[in-house]
Amino acid sequence: MSSTPPRTATHAVPPTGGNSAAPHDPDPDREAGPVLVEVAQATAVLGGRTIWAGVDAAVAAGEFVAILGPNGVGKSTLLKAILGLTPLAAGTVRLLGRPPGQANHQVGYLPQRRSFDASLRVRGVDVVRLGLDGDRWGLPIPGRRSRAATARVRELVELVGAAGYAHRPIGQLSGGEQQRLLIAQALARAPRLLLLDEPLDSLDLPNQAAVAALISRIARAEEVAVVIVAHDVNPILTYLDRVIYLGPGGAVSGTPAQVITSATLTTLYGTPIEVLSTSDGRLVVVGQPEAPALHTDRHGTRP
Repeated sequence: MSSTPPRTATHAVPPTGGNSAAPHDPDPDREAGPVLVEVAQATAVLGGRTIWAGVDAAVAAGEFVAILGPNGVGKSTLLKAILGLTPLAAGTVRLLGRPPGQANHQVGYLPQRRSFDASLRVRGVDVVRLGLDGDRWGLPIPGRRSRAATARVRELVELVGAAGYAHRPIGQLSGGEQQRLLIAQALARAPRLLLLDEPLDSLDLPNQAAVAALISRIARAEEVAVVIVAHDVNPILTYLDRVIYLGPGGAVSGTPAQVITSATLTTLYGTPIEVLSTSDGRLVVVGQPEAPALHTDRHGTRP
């Protein structure tokens, strides 16, 4: 990756938690692929309120990029703007070289995690299958296409390590197991870009680490770029190529080592911020306006 300075549009704080190493620059010998997402001077306005303004960012093929920021800053809105679901008030977004909404068939999208009712009898493999033909009416017709779809579902289930429970009802699975199957669903049509909206939220720490490693492995194996919205950067820190921070003071993008620094966050927050690294490599931010999100029982206890 380039060692150019972070792109600033004159926020976001990685809270404590996780067990990853300190920020690092991506492999300098790895060549950047073609740009898949390009955001230029973008502004989003919802209900008459400016959510963010002047955002500049880019995502290249094969990159693992995190969108970070405090609650309510518009991280999910940026994903929706890339997909064309939320129109911009100013600026531009290009997705695979086209206007938003015109290349969504090459994107795998996982919205914020929803809970499945424990009584739901739909099997995990059926949830994955919806990623292939969920937009078609009627039951699958036996034949070559159906056999190919069945083989693809089997391949995806094995890819995410869910073969041992994929035939069980989705409502009876743990949060981590459900999330693996939903990631498989998002990968069903072999997208070039994977957009994941807080896929680690509500998972306990071991599952956060496991799912983060899974996403990184899939990104390399499937040669797909990943953009992930996260509230806690630590579980994914060692896998990141770039980060995009959103906040009241604007936005900044760059490598983790460029952006997650005391100087950069102090500028973005407009108040003194200190970034500390613990002995096990986790990041702690001191002086942030909002309290850090501690890992409490909101993550649940099921493995």
